[in-house]
Amino acid sequence: MGDCAELQHNGVPSIFDVLRERRAKAGKLVAGVAAVSDSDMFKAPSDGKPKAKDWTSHLSPESQLRPPCILKQASGYLKLPGMISLGGGFPSSEYFPYSEISMRVPTAPNFAESDPTQLVSIGKHDIRDGTSEYDLSVALNYGQATGSAQMTRFITEHTELMFNPPYADWQICMTVGSTSALEQTVRMLCDVNRKDSILTEEYTFATALETLLPLGIKAFGVQMDSEGLLPASMDRILSEWNEVARGARKPHVLYTVPSGQNPTGATQSLQRRREIYAVCQKHDIYIIEDEPYYYIQMPAYKAAAEPPSTRVEDFLTQLVPAYLSIDTDGRVLRMDSFSKVLVPGSRLGWITASAQIVQRYQRHAEVANQGPSGFSQIMLWKLLDETWGHEGYLRWLMDLRSQYTSRRNMLLSVCDEFLPRDVVSWTPPSSGMFLWLKVDPSKHPEYPQRSVLDIEEEIFLNAIDNGVLCARGSWFRTEPGTSSNEIFFRATYASASEEAMGTAIQRLSLAIRKSFQLA
Repeated sequence: MGDCAELQHNGVPSIFDVLRERRAKAGKLVAGVAAVSDSDMFKAPSDGKPKAKDWTSHLSPESQLRPPCILKQASGYLKLPGMISLGGGFPSSEYFPYSEISMRVPTAPNFAESDPTQLVSIGKHDIRDGTSEYDLSVALNYGQATGSAQMTRFITEHTELMFNPPYADWQICMTVGSTSALEQTVRMLCDVNRKDSILTEEYTFATALETLLPLGIKAFGVQMDSEGLLPASMDRILSEWNEVARGARKPHVLYTVPSGQNPTGATQSLQRRREIYAVCQKHDIYIIEDEPYYYIQMPAYKAAAEPPSTRVEDFLTQLVPAYLSIDTDGRVLRMDSFSKVLVPGSRLGWITASAQIVQRYQRHAEVANQGPSGFSQIMLWKLLDETWGHEGYLRWLMDLRSQYTSRRNMLLSVCDEFLPRDVVSWTPPSSGMFLWLKVDPSKHPEYPQRSVLDIEEEIFLNAIDNGVLCARGSWFRTEPGTSSNEIFFRATYASASEEAMGTAIQRLSLAIRKSFQLA
């Protein structure tokens, strides 16, 4: 589990010591081709935690009709001693054209590109040779839809470290990224023939809306403030729901991005999350918690500069607790991904939910994608589990937070310097990758004769002519047909260099000034 060890604090074993002791007690993990596994194999005792509620009434007819994959289940017999398989269509690893994969990776906690790296290698027969618990002969063959046992163990332990769900029968299931996970989850919970609908923020992830559209599932937006979704607005919408007027039955699902929300950058406080959870309990709403930016939670902009703590435990306590951490009912399906914090091209993430929901998700995955790529799993496992370990990965996330804090501060600094503040306003984000710029249309010389969409388009095209691309706020509006007297643009500090960000904001400023006829 890596060789970067957190020292004991005041003589008390660290959380990583506890994990290492648990692994040592469990013994060597033996998991071959398509090994059947789940989180229960790797979790700590539940210590009297309650079980999740039954969510059968929330499942779609499609989900309830999905049978288990017989061939996947038959793989469970392979663990019997001396078993020779003539049953499964597993190609022999003898014919895999990859004998070894080598990677140069950082050594925790030194993650800069200029720092020395280490070479790690993955062989075809490392398990047979006794040099590793996972190798190419296993990873590159067919696997279970839940993912490999090796990666399941790491993610289960990570979930326990970070969130410690307060009910007993939670599990994880790997995904082919969160976009795929959302599509499968929506189909699992919603059905167009029942006129199902979903609640979300009034501005939300555009791809999420595009996921719902062809499924025939309507999305309804809940008002927001600087902390994101407003619980009172949500309660009012649900309490006053009119199925005829809305053209859909009362929603029983909430989709939310609580931290660094895309596109607004808003982050829900713990108190806000508790209030929203209470509304969901009142109206029996199931929550899809989409958290790609959870670990990129930053200190306040222009806060008093204090040296950041180097203790991983301090990093953990500074994070706003997740919905999963306050979910006493098992009413949350949390989506995590390595896309925003490691490599988007891995297309590897995971869901955490009650065993009942994970089983239904697994049934869909078995026929939709058969689980995540073996290449992705073994490359990430080699880095996260065998090389860095849990502490090394968390130190990577700490470093990532620091890097994005610097980028955010740079973007906000040039916004302060160049954007016309009498027309443009914003709230400094405390998480994520996005800055949500609000443009006041009432200051436009041709408003209200011209619509806000027309003014928004003019600014967008002026910016394109100037050589800068910002996302239009209207692209993210959950209910585009409803009236809005606001103009927004989403800017990201994720990829452009600091110098380029300065140039881009100057160009955007010129585009706004031209539209508003400002000097």
